[in-house]
Amino acid sequence: MLVVIGYGIVLICVFGAYVGMGGHLSALFQPLELVLIGGAALGAYVAANNMRSIKQLGNSLMRLFRKNKYDKALYLEILSCLFVLTRKAKSEGKNVIESHIEAPEESDVFSQFPMVLEDKRVLNFICDYFRMIISSNMSAFELEQLMDEEIDTCRHEMNVPVKGLKAVGDGLPAFGIVAAVLGVVKALASIDQPPAILGDLISKAMVGTFLGILMAYGFVYPVADAIERRNNESVKTLECIKVTLLAYMHGYLPAVAVEFGRKVLFSSVRPSFSELDEQVQLSKSAK
Repeated sequence: MLVVIGYGIVLICVFGAYVGMGGHLSALFQPLELVLIGGAALGAYVAANNMRSIKQLGNSLMRLFRKNKYDKALYLEILSCLFVLTRKAKSEGKNVIESHIEAPEESDVFSQFPMVLEDKRVLNFICDYFRMIISSNMSAFELEQLMDEEIDTCRHEMNVPVKGLKAVGDGLPAFGIVAAVLGVVKALASIDQPPAILGDLISKAMVGTFLGILMAYGFVYPVADAIERRNNESVKTLECIKVTLLAYMHGYLPAVAVEFGRKVLFSSVRPSFSELDEQVQLSKSAK
């Protein structure tokens, strides 16, 4: 919703100020220049990416217009799920949770946390590293290195559309200049026309530069930043899990380990100590 509101503010302020200065909107209505600039930018994006990246961009754009799921409720579920699993592993033995991580959809533990089950990236990250804790002799240091590598890979993959959009944003002003140059060429080819006609042709040519800059800084860069911010919020879930599991491996009690995970969350979505403690108590009683 904020993306739509932001775009509305851009359009109202830019075109409203232009009209307020005595300008005529009809002079800015140049659909062919929009086709030229937008089509060139789209073609450049397609040439520079593959189908997977293009589909990923489409999915990222659709997620922007949905409610952000990376909120306090999700983090409470993640931390509570980790608490229950680490508590079971500590009190009943690591092998007890093997059945839960091998078939989480059938687990009575994961069934308490539907948002964790729904987010496959979070679910797989939890199960994969619990599996490694149970079945391997990796130290906490080695496991941390592996987690960092996976998180960096995840962040890189998720930000591929962002890099592509920012590259398009970099190119849009240049494509606007291309449109302007072609408009000037057209005007110069009509040099024998009266000054009024030449002035109209040159003004239309200048619209290309205006559109290229407006599209880049008013639309493409903001949406790229919004996608990147949403991606960072998604990756933060993995960092929260990483810190919690490493604290558990270092011998901290489950209630303390989840507190480690809570501390790495962004302040806007970080549950308070009492909120997490209340959720943990509910998880204990639901056992």
